[in-house]
Amino acid sequence: MTVQRTYSGWGMLLAFGIALGLGMYFTFAAVQGDYGIFRRAEIISDAAKFKLELITLESEVARMENATHRMSDEFLDLDLLDQQARDVLGYIGNTEIVIR
Repeated sequence: MTVQRTYSGWGMLLAFGIALGLGMYFTFAAVQGDYGIFRRAEIISDAAKFKLELITLESEVARMENATHRMSDEFLDLDLLDQQARDVLGYIGNTEIVIR
C-alpha cells in the first residue's frame, strides 16, 4: 500500500507570488528604468532638439566665416569695414549729425 501525501497550497501560492513580483519588477524596469521606454523617448526628443541646435550653430558659423573672409587681406569689403568701425569704435561720417 502506498501512502499518498497531501500538500498544502502555501508552496504554490508562494511560488506564484514570487513569479508575480518578479514579473511586476521587470515590467516596471522596462517602462520606467534607466533603459526603459520613457528614457528612450526622452533621448529621442533630446536628439531632435540637439540636431536643431546644431543646424542653428552651423548657420551662425557660416555667417561668421563669411564675415571673416570679407574682412581678410585677400578680400576687403569696405562697407563691412565701415560698419564694424561704426559699431565697435563709435565712428561717424564727416557728413553725419548725431542726435542724442
